[in-house]
Amino acid sequence: MEYMDSDSSSEDQLTIMGQILVQAQIALISTEESSVQRGARKGKRPNIDRGARNAARQLEMDYFAENATYRTEFRRRFRMSRAMFIRVAQAVEAANPYFVQRPDATGKMGLTCLQKCTAANRQLAYGTAADATDEYVRLSESTARNCLLEYCRTVVAVFEEEYLRTPNAEDVARLLEEGRKRGFPGMLGSLDCCHWQWKNCPTAWAGQYKGKEKKPSIILEAVASQDLWIWHAFFGMPGSNNDINVLERSPLFTDLYSGKTPPIEYTVNNRVYTYGYYLADGIYPHLSTLVQTISAPVGQKRKNFAEKQEAARKDVERAFGVLGSRFAIVKNPARYWLKEDLAVIMRACIILHNMVVEDQRNDSSEEDPFLNGQEYAALNEDPAPDGSFDYFLSRYAQVHDTSLHQQLKEDLIEHLWQVKGEKDD
Repeated sequence: MEYMDSDSSSEDQLTIMGQILVQAQIALISTEESSVQRGARKGKRPNIDRGARNAARQLEMDYFAENATYRTEFRRRFRMSRAMFIRVAQAVEAANPYFVQRPDATGKMGLTCLQKCTAANRQLAYGTAADATDEYVRLSESTARNCLLEYCRTVVAVFEEEYLRTPNAEDVARLLEEGRKRGFPGMLGSLDCCHWQWKNCPTAWAGQYKGKEKKPSIILEAVASQDLWIWHAFFGMPGSNNDINVLERSPLFTDLYSGKTPPIEYTVNNRVYTYGYYLADGIYPHLSTLVQTISAPVGQKRKNFAEKQEAARKDVERAFGVLGSRFAIVKNPARYWLKEDLAVIMRACIILHNMVVEDQRNDSSEEDPFLNGQEYAALNEDPAPDGSFDYFLSRYAQVHDTSLHQQLKEDLIEHLWQVKGEKDD
């Protein structure tokens, strides 16, 4: 009996203690609920009323109304014309529901498309931090960051096919005519690489991405023409690589090897060539599609060639400079962690850059001399590629033929000297 009384008393004590603990937990939860202001989720800070609706009206009056306050300053601040910005915003809104203004769970209307696109554009143009747009556009740091990435992804998806295309037959003809007038028949542009410093590169990757500047960076290989249009962009190689390594991984000549490029034909010094070429600096290999300068020219002919080649090759360096000035985000150290995010930002900036080039070309009052079909260089009808591996190897061998490279270079030296003589006469 004593043992039974002892067991029952112990059970009663445990029951009482359990009830006390449950009551204490209930009291603690009720205290937290009364003291903590919840936001969108339980226990989180309340959402800040930033006055987004007033900001949307102010943005409209400042830049998009009929009598906008800063109508003349639009191009300088947005890095593009108002018509182009509205065109991009409308295309982005139509392609991505993220930019459509929608009500939240309480029925309150969210941010407008113009607010989101302006926030993204300001980050691209000025390279500012995401939360710097809060003071004017009135959106949070996380929302501004999402706006930038969604904006860039949508711009790439909508406009890449047109504004980062491989040159078609008409483009190639225009580039050939442009090169002929500059003294380089057969030139399709100039080739070079630049580095984008990666501030938030993961520590484990830092050594792989450090180049000569001793800071992590990612390489952009590009081809640009005289009007600063970027025809080719290959981004993503670690900064420890040089231009040769990048070219070996680049798809620049992939279509040429496969026979998918438009066939061309031009004459230099009374000799016919069927492959176009790019101007490059001395580090690049001696391919029949690349023409480098002469580092230590001897004689007036070679000095003349070196001067002309180095002057024309500056097109791609000018394009890099204008791209960085127009969109400072690619000039400042990158703050994003994922390389995929940096890649889509870079491609979006290049696409927008090309759109600005086209927009300015259309706004120019001067007639474009390359729009006249009679001035296009003649195109050679090349038989359709058979897709065989032997066909690929034959074209690959022609591109890597160093004797053909040297012959083209000598013919260009003679051609430029003849052009100089004609001008002197």
